[in-house]
Amino acid sequence: MRPAHLALATLVAAVWGINFVVIEIGLDHFPPLLFSALRFLAAALPAVFFVGRPKVAWKWIVGVGLVLGVAKFGLLFTGMDRGAPAGLSSLVLQVQAVFTALFAFVALRERPGRTRVVGMAVALAGIGVAAFDEGASGPLLGFTLCVAAAACWGVSNVLTRKAAPPDMLNFMVWVSTVPVLPLLALSLLLEGPERDLAALRSLDWTGAGVILYVAWVTTIFGFGAWGYLLRHHPASSVAPFSLLVPVFGMSSAALVLDESVSGLRWCAAALLVGGVALTSLAAPATRPGAPDASPGGGDPRREHAAASPGPV
Repeated sequence: MRPAHLALATLVAAVWGINFVVIEIGLDHFPPLLFSALRFLAAALPAVFFVGRPKVAWKWIVGVGLVLGVAKFGLLFTGMDRGAPAGLSSLVLQVQAVFTALFAFVALRERPGRTRVVGMAVALAGIGVAAFDEGASGPLLGFTLCVAAAACWGVSNVLTRKAAPPDMLNFMVWVSTVPVLPLLALSLLLEGPERDLAALRSLDWTGAGVILYVAWVTTIFGFGAWGYLLRHHPASSVAPFSLLVPVFGMSSAALVLDESVSGLRWCAAALLVGGVALTSLAAPATRPGAPDASPGGGDPRREHAAASPGPV
């Protein structure tokens, strides 16, 4: 990569890592489900009028929109609202790589190679250490909801692999149109119209800025830049930069939110990042007679879809 592209890849990872701190701030202004709905509304409008028509079938857009937008983000925002720290959330969510490999084995019959299996075991050990640390010092429910969010992210990654979108920005903008109404309905049902109206009436510049960051900066800029990098470099060169997301997430949470990082949490971080690196970067064992699924082989659209770390 050229220095400018290295800087851009690092910037995208920083944007996505810092996003967890921004979410934490946003949860002081909005109920979690309403906040998630507003995030997708702002990501979809007005961008949907500029990205062109969808480039994949609507069944994939709706499927990913419900699993990723409603389930994953609903669980993540609720988990953080229930006390999961921003830095820990940025770390735990990366176990999605393990869930993706497991679900790909079930749904796509992609057999993981030995290195990938070892990586999954190491990452799960990191989750165990983090759960022990969180159970001893914080609310375990919020942590559990974040793990569930990572599982939903894994399902959406498999659906995205099946959809094989040629343009990730176009895909994510159209996906963002799907969760808005379901999340609003869930917010009215579970969080109550009074709480929602109170949050909207008290909207200030900080609340508006948070929504614009999580929608335009993390989604529009983040996926636009990531897609640009994937068009100019192999996925195997771009994907490793996603491992910097929890690094920026934990460090920004410590600096901005004054979150402490225990020795056990550092241990969990090392295991998770190392395990995810092995799981994400090791070539999977392909099905007999199937095209090469590793970076640089097979359908380039699948390579790009697989290399995206997904929205945060």
